[in-house]
Amino acid sequence: MSTTLPKISDVDVLGVELEVVGPKANATDGDPVEAMLVLHDDDRTQVGIWECTPGSFPSQRDGISEVMAFVAGDATVIDADGTRHEVAPGVVMHVPDGWRGSWEIRTTVRKTYTIIKGA
Repeated sequence: MSTTLPKISDVDVLGVELEVVGPKANATDGDPVEAMLVLHDDDRTQVGIWECTPGSFPSQRDGISEVMAFVAGDATVIDADGTRHEVAPGVVMHVPDGWRGSWEIRTTVRKTYTIIKGA
């Protein structure tokens, strides 16, 4: 009996070329441009690599939570209540469902991410 096993996705996070998504339509400062590579996507989770060039923009999580591991860049993620979270290589961050805030990216940020979709 032959069984097809799931395959592992492995990429060089810093070296892999990402697909340009385009400029952030809701930018409040600068001209940030997003790029990404989705490694896995199903009904419950999405895993990938995301990058964004400098600029500022609002952000929110509705119906999803996200775990991020930053590998490049310099930025601040600001909660709606004003709490500031500094982003740099090596930082891991969890953003819960319902979160509201903004990003201020000073140097192009690259991260791996896992999005968990709500029920």
